[in-house]
Amino acid sequence: MKRILTTTRKRKKRRTGSSLLSFHLLWMGLVFALALTASASGEEKGKQAPSYGVVAGTVFREPGFALPGAEVTLTPDESSRPKKVKVKRMKAVTDSRGEYAFRVPAAPVRYTVSVKAKGFLPEEKQAEIHGEERVDIFFQLKAEGGER
Repeated sequence: MKRILTTTRKRKKRRTGSSLLSFHLLWMGLVFALALTASASGEEKGKQAPSYGVVAGTVFREPGFALPGAEVTLTPDESSRPKKVKVKRMKAVTDSRGEYAFRVPAAPVRYTVSVKAKGFLPEEKQAEIHGEERVDIFFQLKAEGGER
């Protein structure tokens, strides 16, 4: 009598039902997220982004070196401001290169830009914004009581 050897292999169970369902749910979630993003960006296209102007410049000390750490104040002239535009007083400190910048509404407004720094005489100048533009205002402060 001949003996026949047979080997039995275990078949791997296919999880087609649950993995197919999870893939389908993942796909539906992705499609839903893309649809929300598209509708949100569509709403933003209807609205116009606010526009801004910039008042910027550099503060120097004699003989023309940058003055870091100077306090710059931007004050709107209330009489020149349109009724719909809200503008407030702003302050900044010059960086290591003596530079400063303010982002303001793009409306016809007149501003007073004033600068003060310890050991220097304060100074102020006028700036006017008419729309989306950049206005540069430069200062050269003089030392209190003579040369530095």
